[in-house]
Amino acid sequence: MITLHGSAISNYYNKVKLALLEKGVPFAEAYQVTHSTDEAVLGASPLAKIPFITTEQGSLCESQPIMEWIEAAYPQPPLLPADPFAAAKVRELTTFLDWHLEMVARQLYGPAFFGGAPLSESNAARIRKQLEKNIAAFKRLAKFAPFVAGETFTQADCSAFNHLPLVALASKMVFGEDLLAAGGIDHKGYTKFIGERPTAQQVVVDRKAAPKM
Repeated sequence: MITLHGSAISNYYNKVKLALLEKGVPFAEAYQVTHSTDEAVLGASPLAKIPFITTEQGSLCESQPIMEWIEAAYPQPPLLPADPFAAAKVRELTTFLDWHLEMVARQLYGPAFFGGAPLSESNAARIRKQLEKNIAAFKRLAKFAPFVAGETFTQADCSAFNHLPLVALASKMVFGEDLLAAGGIDHKGYTKFIGERPTAQQVVVDRKAAPKM
């Protein structure tokens, strides 16, 4: 049995959870906060980050390696195309979503969501400039036809469904403008479309019910 450790308020936890639900893989969930000093946690996730999983084979941390293992261990239904180049394009999109959108926007989460001190003008300007540049780059790659990578639901949608609303909301709260929408990304229409899937609905229900970290 796979156990997914973390919290349902984490978008990276929900990225993995959505993949497991889409594939119909049985799994258990174990609540775990970040920054634990417990040796058992550090043995599975040395930086005490979430999510991580434990399996009969051992533990695995970092969301994308977990996603890759799930795909290899449970290939049906596929969340990557069979064609190697098409699969690489999905991974490319996922990298942009995880590292060039969400990780840049994450610098806004303190003041936006957790009552952190306002950003300095120079910091805010730097983050905004980088986010606008990266949104324009992402737009060149994303298809939204109707899924983010094309005609089928893929790993990239597991990231996009969980990341895009946060990127949009954080930018609106800090800058007074939804930078995704301003950059021509119809994230609301896309999120509504993906949100019609029972698996996505389960992720949202559980996220709303989760304790705050």
